[in-house]
Formats: sequence, C-alpha cells, structure tokens
Amino acid sequence: MKLTINGVTKEYLEQLTVQQLLQQLNLKSERVVVEINRAILSPNMHNTTELKAGDAIELVQFVGGG
Repeated sequence: MKLTINGVTKEYLEQLTVQQLLQQLNLKSERVVVEINRAILSPNMHNTTELKAGDAIELVQFVGGG
C-alpha cells in the first residue's frame, strides 16, 4: 500500500491504523496533528482509522521552546 506522508511516497506491506503509523514513525499521538486527504483527524480516532492505499497524510508536530 502506498501512502504519501508529508509529500513523500512510502510503501507499506500491511494495513495500518493511524496509531500504528505514528508508532512506526516514533511520533507521540498527543503531540501531532494528523490530516488525511485534507481532513483533520480527531486524536480519539487514531486507533480506529485505517489508512487506505493512496491516502495523502500530513503530520504536524508540536514542539515546545522559548
């Protein structure tokens, strides 16, 4: 399954939920906003939303600083 993540196309061999993808990318769910095909996904949907071939995903991380 091909997914485009932040403009880069990657191939995945298995079906993934958003949460599984975030884990593979070493991202914490509570520190990232997920957009799938131009729609922002609520954090409580990360575990149940399955990604589909061709999905365009944008991941935006929150970072602290001062």
